Amino acid sequence: MNIEKLKYPIGKFDCPSNITAEILEAWISILKYFPNRLNNLVSNLSEVQLNTPYRPEGWTVRQTIHHIYDSHHNAYTRFKWALTEETPVIKVYDEKAWAETADAKNAPIELSLAAISAFHAKWVYLLKGLSEEQLLKEFHHPPRERNYTLQETIGSYAWHSNHHYAHIENLMKREGWK
Repeated sequence: MNIEKLKYPIGKFDCPSNITAEILEAWISILKYFPNRLNNLVSNLSEVQLNTPYRPEGWTVRQTIHHIYDSHHNAYTRFKWALTEETPVIKVYDEKAWAETADAKNAPIELSLAAISAFHAKWVYLLKGLSEEQLLKEFHHPPRERNYTLQETIGSYAWHSNHHYAHIENLMKREGWK
């Protein structure tokens, strides 16, 4: 089995150089409907299935679901900083270490699913109200040594949603759970 295809089932995020209103609308739509899609995908999984890694040396389904919440919550905070400060330097976090914490490894997925649902509703509300000028606001990502606009970050989190959805869905198909 191709480990690269297991790691990046939909490929790596490739941000278009010209982000049109239509592209932005499609990305926001992904974020809007993602919580329901994810919930429908995983709601009937057993504890054994939730504790199955989506690939060799990868996170379990449970860890992946909790990671999605952690990651998107951090993204929302970055949006707020960019909207209220001049090109803020963001605080990065060690996502691998976060995935090893007790909640990520053991907590019921319903906690993160409910949080993702409520949080995405609020995030989408924020995104739909942003002006063109606000969409071009930036934050600085120190390890990557570059600035990111809010509009390209919307795209990266739409991709991130589909990326982890594909991890779980592909595991379910390989294992015959779906």
